[in-house]
Amino acid sequence: MPSEYAKSLGARLRAIRTQQGLSLHGVEEKSHGRWKAVVVGSYERGDRAVTVQKLAELADFYGVPMSELLPGGAAPTPLGPTPKLVIDLERMQQLPQEKAGPLSRYVATIQSQRGDYNGRVLSIRQEDLRSLAVIYDKSPSDLTEELINWGVLDPEARRAVDAF
Repeated sequence: MPSEYAKSLGARLRAIRTQQGLSLHGVEEKSHGRWKAVVVGSYERGDRAVTVQKLAELADFYGVPMSELLPGGAAPTPLGPTPKLVIDLERMQQLPQEKAGPLSRYVATIQSQRGDYNGRVLSIRQEDLRSLAVIYDKSPSDLTEELINWGVLDPEARRAVDAF
């Protein structure tokens, strides 16, 4: 019969897994078989004891601090969606070339790679913003502010940069 602690630990494991949108089978697939669905399920039910080493490895796999998995603290921190970084392409076209040149070339490359030519907006990833920051010789937060001031990035993008 599982202890209350084992049940609480299992509930934390399940909460983290489901917050990440993973089924038990999804964990097995994402881990390339490292974590078997039946084993993770038995940890979650409290039917199987988990060692500290395995718990640390699971925390690493889920990308959360081990303390998030341990019972007794607050509920697991909700993993909200990161705000999107959306470039307003129409506004970008109105900017002087000396400002928007590097951004325009970068955006054109992304559009070509994705085959995305809708012409109005383009979603970029945080890694893209980091690369653009290097090109512009600025920090990602400074470049974000500049792009917001230019009107090509929504002010909501500040939250995405804060999530770095």
